Amino acid sequence: MRRTSFAQWPCSVARTTDLLGDWWTPLVLRDACYGVRRFEDFQRRLGISRNILTERLNRLVDEGMLERVPYREHPLRHEYRLTDKGRDFFPVLAAMMRWGDRWLAPDGPPVVLHHTTCDHDIDTEVVCGHCGEPLRLSDVTARFPHTPPHRSSGTDAQSEGTGNTSMLPPSTGPRASEA
Repeated sequence: MRRTSFAQWPCSVARTTDLLGDWWTPLVLRDACYGVRRFEDFQRRLGISRNILTERLNRLVDEGMLERVPYREHPLRHEYRLTDKGRDFFPVLAAMMRWGDRWLAPDGPPVVLHHTTCDHDIDTEVVCGHCGEPLRLSDVTARFPHTPPHRSSGTDAQSEGTGNTSMLPPSTGPRASEA
């Protein structure tokens, strides 16, 4: 079965999904954010096979999220360090953790993040960068600046429970017959 690429879709969620690609990649990035740098440490912590880990690390290096830096000459060994692009992914991981802690961790969070600046454990909240208010679906509309306006196809978001018809994008992917 051939995997559909979302790399060229006009949707940042689709493009990010294309980059992440599978369940191992976010876990490699998570561990890199926790300070893991060496191949053997990623492998030990994740229990991932060497070939899969090699593929994921190479992909993250190729995408500019990690950089490969030698730490020993003989034999040559590398560590993997987060780049600015990789560090910028941390809030996404924190938001995923918050959602997982709320909906998938009945006994409480398995990991607690601590904000050293204010010396408190964090409760991640996605907020508006202008007013600081938490973002709720019912308070957000979407603009599609690179897509011509379209008419509703008869399905509106209100009937689906979002309460916001302007969140419906134009079709962004192949029809089922083209996939």
